[in-house]
Amino acid sequence: MGDRNVVFDDATVYERFMGRWSRAVGEKFLTWLDPPRGQKWLDVGCGTGAFSQLIMDQCAPSVLVGVDPAPAQIEYARKALPQVEFRVGDALAMPFDNGAFDIVASALVLHFLPDRAKAFEEMRRVLVSNGMVAGYTWNRTPESTFAPYASMARVIKAMGLPLSLSPLIPEAAPEGLRSTLDKTGLRDIVIDLIEATQSYRDFDEYWEIQTLPFHPIGKTVAGFSDSDRAKLRASMHDALPPGSDGRISYSARAIVFRARNGG
Repeated sequence: MGDRNVVFDDATVYERFMGRWSRAVGEKFLTWLDPPRGQKWLDVGCGTGAFSQLIMDQCAPSVLVGVDPAPAQIEYARKALPQVEFRVGDALAMPFDNGAFDIVASALVLHFLPDRAKAFEEMRRVLVSNGMVAGYTWNRTPESTFAPYASMARVIKAMGLPLSLSPLIPEAAPEGLRSTLDKTGLRDIVIDLIEATQSYRDFDEYWEIQTLPFHPIGKTVAGFSDSDRAKLRASMHDALPPGSDGRISYSARAIVFRARNGG
């Protein structure tokens, strides 16, 4: 199973593929986090602004700023949430003063960062003393994947076909995440697992979205022969049978965390 670096430069397609999952797990995450209202928030790796919208809706922030390295994502987010400040920026060298925020959050971002320890150090730098770092990413191990594309990944692997995914990082599992948080000096660390369920209108909608050729699995499937794609489609139909209403429903699992800046 190969890993590849991923850059999302089509915000509209990203929203179709991951937006629904980001919102579903984000709502549960914010309920789990239960942050105080009226805080100064930073959304690291804000993407299309899906998580920023949830912060606005559920947390009544006094300030909310989003940062992301992809200009296309920032442009999309600015149009969707004109009341929020969005900036193009690198999570490893953020354009903010020390102690600028009360809460720094990252949603489905850690697996895209080449140096998670440095990213946590940056998050800690821009936090007030005793401020909170929090976030979530898809739960993955070398043996298992629990992301929204997990079902297709398992079937592709079982068929003996080549499979590429976003990079596997230690922080996608509890032990690795705790180790990195510990090393960066954060304290009061809490780690948990949460699940979210989503539904697709029918199998055709599921297949069309999951094989969009901008994601590693979609690109992989696009490279298959017509015969292999047909076999994969039939196998996926068996793996995810529709309900009585014809809809395809299943769950994905994220690892969530929160910690305090002891500096």
